[in-house]
Amino acid sequence: MEMVPVSSSAISAVGYDSSAMRMKIRFIEGHTYDFCRVPESVFKGLLYAASKGRYYNDQIRDRYQC
Repeated sequence: MEMVPVSSSAISAVGYDSSAMRMKIRFIEGHTYDFCRVPESVFKGLLYAASKGRYYNDQIRDRYQC
């Protein structure tokens, strides 16, 4: 899965596999997490969010467990 660098104080890169609906998020501190059954709209929302950390906390955190 290709990881796309993003401008964020919390997240360094994100990736998405549309065929598997799987998203990967790499945080600034170095941890990478996988998320399953993620709608593409949620991935795009993260990419274009003004605050990626806030979007993660509001829309992704504690959801989409694999």
